[in-house]
Amino acid sequence: MKPCRKTDQRLVALITDLRRRASEEGAPIWRDVAERLNKPSRNWAQVNVSRIARFSQKGDVVLVPGKLLGGGDIDFPVTVAAYKASASAVKKITGAGGKVVSIPELVEENPKGSGVRIMG
Repeated sequence: MKPCRKTDQRLVALITDLRRRASEEGAPIWRDVAERLNKPSRNWAQVNVSRIARFSQKGDVVLVPGKLLGGGDIDFPVTVAAYKASASAVKKITGAGGKVVSIPELVEENPKGSGVRIMG
């Protein structure tokens, strides 16, 4: 069986950057996210908005190492970072006063990874 090799250069660059930032900043959260994204995409997290509403609170920062989906509703603002997000999920989160950012943007905003919850 051949080893899994990523062909998406954007993803390969993100994984490399996350590993580098983890060692530079001393933040193991970024290494954990890199390892999750390095797995086959069929094993990635697929998180609905309803799960974020159920397991987070107002003002939380949530990271989804996979895809954010639009199932369910949310009525409080949160910041969500995901590798991919559906249009309906982005609309629901921003409609509740939150924001959706990419993983590299979250790493730039919070290099130590403090207060970030991984969901999925």
